[in-house]
Amino acid sequence: MSHQTIIVLDFGSQYTQLIARRLRELSVYSEIWPHDAPAARIRARQPAGIILSGGPKSVRDPGAPKCDPAVFTLGRPMLGICYGMQLMADTLGGRVEPAPQREFGHAAVTVVSGSPLFEGVPGDIRVWASHGDLVAAAPAGFDVAATSANAPIAAMSDSSRALYALLFHPEVVHTEAGLQILRNFSRGICGCTGDWTMASFVDEATERVRRQVGAGRVVCGLSGGVDSTVAALIVHRAIGERLTCIFVDNGVLRLDEAAQIRRRFERLRLPLAFTDASALFLERLAGVTDPERKRKIIGAAFIDVFEAEAAKLGQVEFLAQGTLYPDVIESVTVVGQSALIKSHHNVGGLPERMRMQLVEPLRELFKDEVREVGRQLGLDPEFVVRQPFPGPGLAVRILGEITPLRLDLLRRADAIVSDEIRRGGWYERLWQSFAVLLPVQSVGVMGDERTYEYTAAIRAVESRDGMTADWARLPHELLARISSRIVNEVRGINRVVYDISSKPPSTIEWE
Repeated sequence: MSHQTIIVLDFGSQYTQLIARRLRELSVYSEIWPHDAPAARIRARQPAGIILSGGPKSVRDPGAPKCDPAVFTLGRPMLGICYGMQLMADTLGGRVEPAPQREFGHAAVTVVSGSPLFEGVPGDIRVWASHGDLVAAAPAGFDVAATSANAPIAAMSDSSRALYALLFHPEVVHTEAGLQILRNFSRGICGCTGDWTMASFVDEATERVRRQVGAGRVVCGLSGGVDSTVAALIVHRAIGERLTCIFVDNGVLRLDEAAQIRRRFERLRLPLAFTDASALFLERLAGVTDPERKRKIIGAAFIDVFEAEAAKLGQVEFLAQGTLYPDVIESVTVVGQSALIKSHHNVGGLPERMRMQLVEPLRELFKDEVREVGRQLGLDPEFVVRQPFPGPGLAVRILGEITPLRLDLLRRADAIVSDEIRRGGWYERLWQSFAVLLPVQSVGVMGDERTYEYTAAIRAVESRDGMTADWARLPHELLARISSRIVNEVRGINRVVYDISSKPPSTIEWE
């Protein structure tokens, strides 16, 4: 099926895919293209509109990424966001200068014109800004559409040419009315009717897998989470019994998790094989403290185990994974200039020598979209609402060396966190909640005796998609219960702290 499409040209923002994500909320299909895609190729695609993403560079820098100037002559509605606004201004004859006061985080913007971009948007909004430059003079034909204390041109528009630009990020949830602004552009200015849904995604993803795999066979790494479960169901929908799912106990799972997952997946009736490779993983991780090395070791070990298990099945050409876009955007430059944050075990952690080809039906979806796909496929709530658990497991929640003692301490502390979060009615309200074991020992006193034991940190965040997150304001009474139980029930931990950092600047996981 051919959908009305908005093309997003990627200039390297960590939020580029988030633009596409927000458009999907509006049932508008979008594709992310390289920033330097030729105008002729874009014209041939016949997009309903074009968005220029943000990016980390300054348009004044030598070698700064630029788009084909002819893009501005295609006659398609265009929206420049942050760097995209500065590029639009610079290309069309405006003036871009360093901002006297850089804006990173919340900013207040006042709408000052009747631009269709701000239809139904309040006159004063709080937005999410991330820029060191500003547009000092708009190009000829543009009106100032919004302003802020630090940016006299916070938005500009040339309605006669359907060119619009914002110096803030409407795609980030911290921007008030951001979705309305994107709705005004995509549904109002571009005329998109909203013909892309999760139901249509399921059908199209199934067909893509069917075409990619052909008559081949697939093994799927099944972790127990919603991502790999939904990926497995789509692949099974496409090729049936030529799929074999493999669950690997990697030795860094939570308390009793392997047994729980096995019982859960027996109900789904997927072709399934379980393998206990915990000794292999822990042997390779012994003495390793660097987070990147941990992730790469785990990624390589997973592939070794999958290939060994696949060899028992005969000729297997493909490995299916539940890779999501937040994994990809933090691990590698997908399109354009985006910066590496960390390697994820199933993206940047995969060895180059891997013989099987990857099948990743969910690679360009966000977590909440995957949950909706799971509902479309009839998954029970226990699969759909399960909090994300990282592929490297507890290895990235133990700072420093991974040992059996530290794993035991963290497993028991984490089980207490999970139990109390559920009892308190917070589990489904949170994006993630878990314990982290710190490589820090401190003095305590228990029963009139001195202790010198480890510190556990509690992490609980609220988020819609994992790209940004805010620390959860858990009730003090709930935190007190968690702390008391950990200190009293987990011998070896005598101090509990609560992490009150948001993403950005922190990541959700500690490693």
